[in-house]
Amino acid sequence: MLVRDAMSTVVLTIGPAHTLRQSARLMSARHVGAAVVLDEDSSGLGILTERDILNSLACGQNPDSETAGSHTTTDVVFAAPTWTLEEAAAAMSHGGFRHLIVLDSSGPLGIVSVRDIIRCWAPVRQQVPA
Repeated sequence: MLVRDAMSTVVLTIGPAHTLRQSARLMSARHVGAAVVLDEDSSGLGILTERDILNSLACGQNPDSETAGSHTTTDVVFAAPTWTLEEAAAAMSHGGFRHLIVLDSSGPLGIVSVRDIIRCWAPVRQQVPA
């Protein structure tokens, strides 16, 4: 199975000036665990995850003044839609992260997460008659 078959095509894109609270609200409303951070002035694409927000809160930082840009991972590993799920899982395992932005020549196509991969790999649970 390929990344394009497992990825979520719901891609939340935010700017680096979004506060962490704004980012969390948008992520919650879209039911996603990560947002693509587009910073046209510097590094291009980055990713902000729910874990980044959690770590900031755990440090006592204010989610209304902390910005996505301050907590964005910019050394992102990108996946191609034609990668196998094994390749994506290996990249995640090697890098110690749970989300990959899926890119093609036109830009971000989606995000694949560990949860997406597990959903594809786990056998469908069958109902046992009572």
